[in-house]
Amino acid sequence: MPRHRLTVLFGLFLAAIALRPQIIAVGPLLPAIRRELGVSHAVAGLLGTIPVLCMGVFAPSAVGLAARFGTRAAIGVSVALIGAAGLVRVATADPVVLLLFTFPVGVGIAIAGTLMPMAVKERFPHRPAFATSVYTLGIQIGAAGSAAVAVPLSHALSGYRGSLAVVSLAAVAIAGGWFLLSGGVERRAEVKRARLPLRSPTAWLLVLIFSVIGIVYYGLSAWLGAAYQEHGWSESRAGLLLTVIQAVTVPTVVVMAFVGDRVPSRRLFLSGATLLMFGGLLGVVLAPGGGWAYAAMFGVGIGVTFSMLMTLPLDVADDPAQVGAAAGMMMGLGYTISAVSPFALGAVRDATGSFTDSLWLLVAMEVVLFAAVALGLTRERLRRGAKHVARTGG
Repeated sequence: MPRHRLTVLFGLFLAAIALRPQIIAVGPLLPAIRRELGVSHAVAGLLGTIPVLCMGVFAPSAVGLAARFGTRAAIGVSVALIGAAGLVRVATADPVVLLLFTFPVGVGIAIAGTLMPMAVKERFPHRPAFATSVYTLGIQIGAAGSAAVAVPLSHALSGYRGSLAVVSLAAVAIAGGWFLLSGGVERRAEVKRARLPLRSPTAWLLVLIFSVIGIVYYGLSAWLGAAYQEHGWSESRAGLLLTVIQAVTVPTVVVMAFVGDRVPSRRLFLSGATLLMFGGLLGVVLAPGGGWAYAAMFGVGIGVTFSMLMTLPLDVADDPAQVGAAAGMMMGLGYTISAVSPFALGAVRDATGSFTDSLWLLVAMEVVLFAAVALGLTRERLRRGAKHVARTGG
């Protein structure tokens, strides 16, 4: 691979590191945030719901921004927005301000995340699974690192605000790194607009799969630690469960980078990962003592699903603009639907007094996911979907 492409690939990896810490780092800190601000589980869950909702609402606008300003500029400014808004939202102890400035954090995550498949299609059309896995690895490293340091930083810096401030400063620095590394990621004249593939049944299948995966992932990220604190685990020990999940995703994504392009069946990988996460969720509900093993199962499952999931828009579109449109629809509607998860699971916890019923809802979601993947995600359907997206102009 030419050196300039390797530099761009590393830039994508670096920028991706900033796309999850503002969500994942909040999870282990939610009990402390609730205590300090005096809010309910449902309100605290909004800190997980708002960014994911913004990721859904604003993902479709990313293609238009890339057409106007270029993929490189749009990604860089979006990452900078994540950091800047993150710093503002922790500058006060007012819960309204905290929630208000969570919105621009989500906007930045939405735009940068949606444009990364476009950047892959522009520069790595012959190695899509490899390039996608590289930036997915960045996402998982950012998530794992933030989960690992969130609680220790809060102890060292006298509260959750100090911990989240460090995460935000890191995002600002990453934005600078992206601009240094990504020169020539595309020429603006090459970026075209494409309509969302709203008439494509395959695109709607991707929306369903993405939505269910998001419901499970963001639900676990928000409340798994708190659920284990109900079982008597300490805040630090329960927070480490999220660290294990995110850490295990890292070698999983590395493996997927090398095997994803060699095994063409997305269905095989996604079905196996879904069954693994289903088993882990059943274990949490029925025999919670095996928390570390379940966390490892979740990590493998999430690493596989996200690596494969982000390649699906490349399977159903033929050029960067159509990939961006397919990704925008999948992420836009998918994130909007899955955004309800942290809030809804927190509301169920408020209503029932424990997280057991909330976890059963996630088990049911895994059943839906397996049915959608096993029955709908065939290679023949993906090929038909690609033809339909091209025929309708994206």
